[in-house]
Amino acid sequence: MKKLLLPLLLLVTIVAQAQVPNTISAADKVYGLSKFWQEVNYNFVYLDKVDRTMWDNAYREAITKVQQTKDDYEYYRELQKFCVLLNDGHTNVYFPKSIDSLVYTSMFGKYRIFLSNIDNKAIVTSINLSAKDEVPVGSEIIEVNGLPTAEHLKKNVLPYIASSTEYVRMDWAIQNMLRGLVGESYNITYRTPKGKVKNLALTHAKTAEQEVYPTMEKRELLELKWYPNQTAYLALNAFHDPKINELFLEKLPELRKAKALIVDLRANGGGSTSIGRQILDYLSPDTLLYGSKNSTRQHLASFKAWGVFTEPKDTVGNAWAAKSLNAFQDRLMYEFDYTPSRNKVKQSDKVIVPTVLLIGHKTTSAAEDFLIYADNQKHMTKIGENSNGSTGQPFMFELPGGGTARICTKKDTYPDGRAFVGYGVKPDIEVKMTLQDYIQKKDPALDRALKHLKGQKLAAK
Repeated sequence: MKKLLLPLLLLVTIVAQAQVPNTISAADKVYGLSKFWQEVNYNFVYLDKVDRTMWDNAYREAITKVQQTKDDYEYYRELQKFCVLLNDGHTNVYFPKSIDSLVYTSMFGKYRIFLSNIDNKAIVTSINLSAKDEVPVGSEIIEVNGLPTAEHLKKNVLPYIASSTEYVRMDWAIQNMLRGLVGESYNITYRTPKGKVKNLALTHAKTAEQEVYPTMEKRELLELKWYPNQTAYLALNAFHDPKINELFLEKLPELRKAKALIVDLRANGGGSTSIGRQILDYLSPDTLLYGSKNSTRQHLASFKAWGVFTEPKDTVGNAWAAKSLNAFQDRLMYEFDYTPSRNKVKQSDKVIVPTVLLIGHKTTSAAEDFLIYADNQKHMTKIGENSNGSTGQPFMFELPGGGTARICTKKDTYPDGRAFVGYGVKPDIEVKMTLQDYIQKKDPALDRALKHLKGQKLAAK
């Protein structure tokens, strides 16, 4: 039986790999690359932060590289690698469905392994139920295909991860460090929580087993529960669906009983800024709320032409020359009209109590806009880790072979001009999860929030 099994596995691998589409001509490969390069040059709002010589040289090199790719998968990987040079989380290249359906992250037939970045280590945080004793949760991947994990990440994973912040880039790199096509194999070495070092051969294939350990609980849009001392815990897990506003209003009478409040935004990947702000209206005493300031690139062709003949010394006291030079240097910006948002909620309807906002690396986009609006709320304290550090208005367009790309066209800052894109919104009290916290099923940020609010109550007495 074993003699028959090996050839069968090899056949499955060969067939799977043969299914990778190879439909894009050399000319279209160059066109797709050039389309992306062109749209970045014309629309990318952070082009002023890009080394233009490096960017153009990389484009020239990529012209040759993309034509040498053997299939559509390799082509899109080259585009993704090119995109990463921009260091932006709202600027990405996405596989077409024909490729995406062949790419697995966690499935390896007999095994299904989920990884997370904890203490800058690649930690197994969930696994299919039948394998939980063989690969215990909390195990650390220490080698991949003979390379130390850090070296594997640097060489084979990080060059393809687009992000505005290095810490999010590492999070995503670890989550995707074993990603690959159906049939692709990895030999990993891992250390269990008890210190035993083991090896495991993995090959990407569909996993039939559905059960995972620990069970992944489905997150609702909004979750409300209570802790001692009339402390309400309110999880706002997404702002993409206006239904969350309805759910919030349903819970509002109960929330008004709270003497303290924890708002958990750690799983909120964004959505609509206005949806989040409508909830904040009930949690802020202010009648005006100040959101982020926005700007975008401005294109005035004649000014760019005049800028060719303009030098920095010409701009002194000369607005026309300054505008021309900025246009030539692709630094001419359009500032959107800025007005604060009016909070029309009656004071009697609001919940104004000592409040903690739990934030982390997955607090993204519209959830970060929520934090900007809440920035000067004296009764609110941010606890956890830096937010994602990426927001903006992406311009979407199609690429040859059915894939898509997006480019960030809008710059967002604090009202006073402070940057948070590329840095994240920083917590007032930083709390990081350790490996031991995870193994012991502790939530140190939540624990710190409860302690902080209890301390505030004692101080108020």
